[in-house]
Amino acid sequence: MNTADLLIEIGTEELPPAALRELAQTLADEVANQVDEAGLDHGELKVFASPRRLGFRLAGLQTRQEDRQVERSGPAVDQAFDDEGNPTKAAEGFARSVGLAVDQLEHRDTDKGKRLAASITEEGKSAAELVPDMVARAVQKLPIPKRMRWGKHREQFVRPVHWLVALLGKDVLEMSLLGQQAGRTSHGHRFHGVGAIELASPDEYESRLETDGYVMADFERRRELIRERVQALGREQGGTASIEADLLEEVTALVEWPVPLAGRFDADFLRVPQEALITAMQEHQKYFPVLGTDGKLLPAFIFVSNISSTDPDQVIHGNEKVIRPRLADAAFFYDNDRNKTLEQHAQPLKQLVFQHKLGTVADKCERVSKLAASIAGQMGGDPQKAEEAGRLSKADLTTETVDEFDTMQGILGYYLARNEKRDEEFAKALYEQYLPRFAGDEIPATKTGQAVAVADKLDTVVGIFGIGQKPTGDKDPFALRRASLGILRTLIERELDLDLVALIDESIATLGERLENDNVAGDVADFFMGRYQAMYRDQGVSTRVIRSVRAVTPNRPMDFDRRVRAVRDFVDRPEAEALASAHKRVGNILAKQADEVAEQVDDNRLEQAEEKALFQALQEARKDVEPQLANGAYGRALNALAGLREPVDAFFDEVLVMAEDPGVRANRLALLRDLRELFLTVADIGELQA
Repeated sequence: MNTADLLIEIGTEELPPAALRELAQTLADEVANQVDEAGLDHGELKVFASPRRLGFRLAGLQTRQEDRQVERSGPAVDQAFDDEGNPTKAAEGFARSVGLAVDQLEHRDTDKGKRLAASITEEGKSAAELVPDMVARAVQKLPIPKRMRWGKHREQFVRPVHWLVALLGKDVLEMSLLGQQAGRTSHGHRFHGVGAIELASPDEYESRLETDGYVMADFERRRELIRERVQALGREQGGTASIEADLLEEVTALVEWPVPLAGRFDADFLRVPQEALITAMQEHQKYFPVLGTDGKLLPAFIFVSNISSTDPDQVIHGNEKVIRPRLADAAFFYDNDRNKTLEQHAQPLKQLVFQHKLGTVADKCERVSKLAASIAGQMGGDPQKAEEAGRLSKADLTTETVDEFDTMQGILGYYLARNEKRDEEFAKALYEQYLPRFAGDEIPATKTGQAVAVADKLDTVVGIFGIGQKPTGDKDPFALRRASLGILRTLIERELDLDLVALIDESIATLGERLENDNVAGDVADFFMGRYQAMYRDQGVSTRVIRSVRAVTPNRPMDFDRRVRAVRDFVDRPEAEALASAHKRVGNILAKQADEVAEQVDDNRLEQAEEKALFQALQEARKDVEPQLANGAYGRALNALAGLREPVDAFFDEVLVMAEDPGVRANRLALLRDLRELFLTVADIGELQA
């Protein structure tokens, strides 16, 4: 079997950095998948991506498909020949399609009756024939939301295309794509490159681009080089470079020849909240900030140049000049903002609409303040502090700093509160109200922050449901799913034993006549039940376990969580399957005979030893279980209930529930009801049945 390396490179104008890696990977994967479907063996797939190129190398590509035997099925025999035994047009057409005479065709028995058939040898095609179409199809499948045209070309792509390399071994593939004829000529760095780079074979691609073209085509290698050098420069500046993954990815996509350098800025700017300075550096300039051992920002930054200058000091000086006005703007806005109190900043909220049916942001803050004070009181916090934090929670929305740096929302509130000499917990609550902001984010640590965060999110969820704009499908413009998960996480992870249904009712009361949905309480409660499912599924908890707890509708999220964890552990016990099956069976029996169940079990009417044994076991189990339930120790309760397996099995093996005597039957049904109700104090374990 002959093999050769395949190299494809599409040379373009500068590509959008956010899409670079996905474009390159998709191009390579799509071609590799088609190669596999064509039955061509190959080795390692290496993907290349830089600002001006997408490409890949497929090692050891089989240069020709193997010939293969193909079984073809034709028309039914009774339709292939007429009454005199002569072939019909159907038979002749099938024979022509497989390159045989009619008398060379086979008659085969199939599940559709006897049919004409043929075994033919299909000659394999060369990779040189197949690859051009594969690449063309792959290009059409690239995730490009809006394609563009350039010059006089009719072709469309994400950016104008200037060259195309297509090599199979040392040979150029006969193909044209995106207005370019394939060749072996690549091009290096826009400024440092020596011009055209003639490639003799795919295996020299990376080394030639690097030595002659000043291009590091391997995205992963380029990214790691940037990371290592930025880290080293951070240490040289006396701290640690803060390297966010998304920023590192973007910077890697912006440069072909990375040259990290360090700059400095005036330490006087450090009076500004460091989050604003960091935002200015990261989002506006794509710089990496440097933090000290205490996590505080140092007056230094690191940037990655795309040129190797003979005078790097000039490059550094230029970037220092660029960052200064950005930081000066941040300082100007912050100095203006801290000249006002939070109370003064909150006044314009009366003109800022939250949602036209739900009023202004000031209206929302008033509702949040009342609910937060109530929550704080229930959880042992400071209601007065929570009330004031809720009322001023959105004050920083009117500031110049937040208007310029939207990521400072809440953060600036903290700094303004500290500027007014307010206590730390109050100040932190203004920041913590937004936590958690995304999956896996931290949750509020202070009691006041927890109260305000839950109140704020609950007001949004109840209010939006109350005006009939609940999420549908993938649409969730008010991020209600995220808000509800944030509430659940806060109540569960901070072990706040609060009644969510009661809180929903409180929130409804604060919204009053603004609500249009008469069933808002039920709709919101159902919505939260659905969020439990999403939350626990992400934690690897089976749907059956979640369903079993949902069936008993606990009102308190912390209680819900304890039940889920108890049932999850119970499922692994050997008794679980048998008890779940019995529980489900009991539920089905009681559903059909609901009118015949006695009010209570009369132990004098128990006839058989097995039903007496189950009755006795239930009494003992109840004594063990009730103290555990009172303490929320659901795992221990289920462990105690697991001991009922043997008497339950014996009961169903030996006792006829539907006895002829109505009194006996009603008594036995009552016994089963008591059994079921005891399990339902934890969960509906019948839902554990697959």
